[in-house]
Amino acid sequence: MKEHIHNHNHDHHGHVHQQPASRARLAAVIFFNVLITLAEFIGGLLSGSLALVSDAWHNLSDVLSLMLGYAGEKVSERQGGDHFTFGLKRFEVIIALFNALSLLGIGIFIVYEAVQRFLNPVAVDVSIMIPVALIGLGGNAFSMLVLARNRKDNLNLKAAFLHLLYDTISSVAVIITGIVLYFTGLVWLDLVISILIVVMMVWSSMGIIVESLRIILQGAPENINFEEVKVSINQVPGVTTVHGLHIWSVNSTEVFLSSHVCLDGDETGRGDTDEIIKSINVMLENNFGINHTTIQLENQLLCSLEDGDCCNRPISKKGL
Repeated sequence: MKEHIHNHNHDHHGHVHQQPASRARLAAVIFFNVLITLAEFIGGLLSGSLALVSDAWHNLSDVLSLMLGYAGEKVSERQGGDHFTFGLKRFEVIIALFNALSLLGIGIFIVYEAVQRFLNPVAVDVSIMIPVALIGLGGNAFSMLVLARNRKDNLNLKAAFLHLLYDTISSVAVIITGIVLYFTGLVWLDLVISILIVVMMVWSSMGIIVESLRIILQGAPENINFEEVKVSINQVPGVTTVHGLHIWSVNSTEVFLSSHVCLDGDETGRGDTDEIIKSINVMLENNFGINHTTIQLENQLLCSLEDGDCCNRPISKKGL
């Protein structure tokens, strides 16, 4: 009986070099969004436009998201220790989840305010509303361009970019509403646009919430088919069965895998087992982008001898 455990780590130098650049972009976007938020809050209060105030709240959530994201980037870089062996990589995920949930809370407040204004209409000064909305549009569009290159680096940047995208759309909607109000005086249009902004906020948040919870609950990434991974490992020469397979993420970019692999009876030499591990790792990285693995090699089905099935049923070549 032989047990061989091997860890395979991918070189992350490229990812590390990207982080300072993404933080610099985050800092620039934070600055511009603080200015936009202040302008829209003041403009919304002076003009009486709930749509503008709603957009300001949305921008404020962006500012908080970007600030927390900036902090999350720094904290997530910390190396693991005796107590946090993975480091604090999931901190960015927790921050993204908090930000997405805060958007839902802001949405509830805006809906409540819209109902109150529908019952007690407030006049809207479009001469203030439209110029301030144009400032918001310009600032959001510029911020999107700044983050565009790094938006896929991690969940925080993805969340920030999505917020900015919907902010840009809502700014356009506010401008159109202001123009229509100028010619028609239909104040209820301002309330309708406010509700539409809330719908966009909720829509943009749900994807982040689902993805964050998947990572926190250690679910397999959506783009990786669990059964396909299991079958692929089983097809590596020298492998007879695969069991105890687990696939999970510690953050929005790094995927981990652990598995027990039973070998053919003839594969007993150290060199042979090393080659099998290398073959499995190369296949996993090339086919699935998985580059953090722990592979336990067995000459017997140890889990069955210990009255367990390692949480999932083995796949055998005989059943393929």
